[in-house]
Amino acid sequence: MRRIAIVGGGQAGLPLALGLLDKGYEVTVVTNREPDNIRQGKVMSSQCMFDASLQVERDLGLNQWEAQCPPVEGIGLAVPHPERPGHKLIDWAARLDRPAQAVDQRIKMPAWMELFAARGGRLLIQDGGVAELEILAASHDLVLLAAGKGDVVKLFERDAARSRFDKPQRALALTYVLGMKPAPEFSRVAFNLIPGVGEYFVFPALTTGGPCEIMVFEGIPGGPMDCWRDIKTPQEHLLQSLNILHTFLPWEAERCGSVELTDANGILAGSFAPTVRKPVMTLPSGRLVFGLGDAVVTNDPITGQGSNNATKACAVYLDAILAHGDGEFTAQWMQQTFERFWDYASAVVDWTNSMLLPPPPHLLQLLQAAGDAPDLAHAVANGFNHPPSFFPWWSDPAACEAFIAAKSPRAAA
Repeated sequence: MRRIAIVGGGQAGLPLALGLLDKGYEVTVVTNREPDNIRQGKVMSSQCMFDASLQVERDLGLNQWEAQCPPVEGIGLAVPHPERPGHKLIDWAARLDRPAQAVDQRIKMPAWMELFAARGGRLLIQDGGVAELEILAASHDLVLLAAGKGDVVKLFERDAARSRFDKPQRALALTYVLGMKPAPEFSRVAFNLIPGVGEYFVFPALTTGGPCEIMVFEGIPGGPMDCWRDIKTPQEHLLQSLNILHTFLPWEAERCGSVELTDANGILAGSFAPTVRKPVMTLPSGRLVFGLGDAVVTNDPITGQGSNNATKACAVYLDAILAHGDGEFTAQWMQQTFERFWDYASAVVDWTNSMLLPPPPHLLQLLQAAGDAPDLAHAVANGFNHPPSFFPWWSDPAACEAFIAAKSPRAAA
């Protein structure tokens, strides 16, 4: 049977490994952390996954936490009023057609690694540098690199035409908490856009100790939310999180009167440049490595698409590998497979990148109009599940105006 190696044990690599194993392939996964090391380590992501991505996990039999995980039932948007402190200029919420879920990767990844090994997969706990890639490439029909971090990822050439930014656009921080007051009516990603400062969003999730809320902070570099570098302790991180809410978002601070960290490792801060890389790496020997997930498309978390993109890439790659049968995995096949994924992911990247820039007038008009037009709010909320549905109206002012008119209550009357 065909032998496939995957370097990287995350949201793209492990489901692909388990999917291939299930079809009779010999699969090796190389990752540099033991399952227990991940369980006991720091949070890695905010990983809110929408229904189409959850369905990929269901299809692969990897939805073990669906019954325990609190649902995310909608999307809400608030923008503070520029002249009336404590008031909102924009304030609406809309239900998702099917709920989203966020399961702490400290739960998922170790469980999937152990499941992979139990089903007969070869799990190697080691670094995956060039030397290791050469060894794998010599002994496998296909090697995929699905690691999102590390020097080896930089061996995939940056695709300048598809990468709008060359430096980080936000200072990022995560805070996992217990004791937050739930959102009214239905659970949601409560998204707050603070012009000139950044963004804050929060949603229910499942962590190692049970249900929690994940707070995500996106600070414009050099602004008041770019404030994490000097934080020394988990408690300082929590206090900084609450300070931001008290300063800019009093309605969110009200929900946090008695919050505490889920655990000392329930925090993360850092930054990275959103980047698209060319998906084929040629090793010194001439052998090829195929990039997957965050290794080749890293999105800013502002739209919550990282885990969703990784999962959907896994589905495209799995189908392509299975359809290829005994064919050779050439550079042309790799590029074609990536382009099939890019047909979808290009819209995700364009939408996400647009959120990192000051909103143009047509988008402000759209987001304001959604407060009085439930159909419009529904379309924006459910676009998170399938971002290509945002186009052309998200980017084209004339299409946006027509879309607002078609979805407004007057049009329905």
